[in-house]
Amino acid sequence: MFEPLPSVAAEIEWSDSKALFALVGPANTNLRSLQKHLGIEIGSRGNVLRIGGPPAPVALAKRFFVQMGELAAEGVKIEGQDHVRALHALSQDEALHLRDIYSEVVLLTARGRAIKARGLAQKSYVHAMRTHDLTFGIGPAGTGKTYLAMALGVTALMTKTVRRIVLTRPAVEAGERLGFLPGDLAEKVNPYLRPLYDALDEMIDVDKTEELLKRGQIEVAPLAFMRGRTLNDCFVILDEAQNATSEQMRMFLTRLGCNSRCVVTGDVTQVDLPSGQRSGLADARALLSGIEGISFCEFTHVDVVRHPLVQRIVQAYEARDLSVEVDRERRRVESEARRRLQEVAHDAVQSPLVTGGALPK
Repeated sequence: MFEPLPSVAAEIEWSDSKALFALVGPANTNLRSLQKHLGIEIGSRGNVLRIGGPPAPVALAKRFFVQMGELAAEGVKIEGQDHVRALHALSQDEALHLRDIYSEVVLLTARGRAIKARGLAQKSYVHAMRTHDLTFGIGPAGTGKTYLAMALGVTALMTKTVRRIVLTRPAVEAGERLGFLPGDLAEKVNPYLRPLYDALDEMIDVDKTEELLKRGQIEVAPLAFMRGRTLNDCFVILDEAQNATSEQMRMFLTRLGCNSRCVVTGDVTQVDLPSGQRSGLADARALLSGIEGISFCEFTHVDVVRHPLVQRIVQAYEARDLSVEVDRERRRVESEARRRLQEVAHDAVQSPLVTGGALPK
């Protein structure tokens, strides 16, 4: 049965009932998410979808469902939690087809899973890494910045575009003091670099990863070890770059050698440096934007591809940070206004008319 709609503005018939069922989700969970996002009503029966509501969101929904049907016919699948990102992408560009985002495979993992861009921001990020020698991926946790950079690096290594992958990150603790770690140097820095190993294990067979590490074709090292080196013929990734100091960032960026590409990822809202110390990532963004050959890709909460709760958590923190910034600016303006009033009052007290001094002739 169709659910009653306020006004039926569009009907779409799908040729593949299985693909339609996958789109609507178990108990219509995906449809309910789309309805909430667009502020419209959607009903389904058999192979037919009926959409009702204001003209603009109905037109967007119709465009979305038509394109999803075309992708399904081509064997391209989009995960349920990516539907809202797909809608967001379509709303940003009227000429966009979802095929432009979701059809291209960045890397086929050792387990046969296809790694693809999962939104317009990720698609732009992948394109930037392929066309620029230095790319910055800046945004909240869970947006795929490091993961996609790793996928591009592995692809470059496997196709022999580069001879080595160099993975590095600052050895900075996230608000905790872990003390002296046991073991040799490799064992001491391993906890800081574990996320990079985890991503590698997902993309390459474990035995193959160990072989590449032993042969030096994949190198994982803390940022401090980059000083004095020239990285030729490499795909270099600096992860968690918000925890690099300005001096470290300058040192790292000047390591880039011939036939090398570099990707710098980080989240300027999660800086673990000592209070008052400026993040090298924020400094680089302010200093290097606009330089030819360098691309800055910005991600937002819309681009979070982890658990749906992560997106809402990021939104909550972003709203809090904005409120704090607005309050800080208000206090600054009020303080400046008080200071000027005090200066005016002081000048008035010091005036000859007030102090009884002689008037100028």
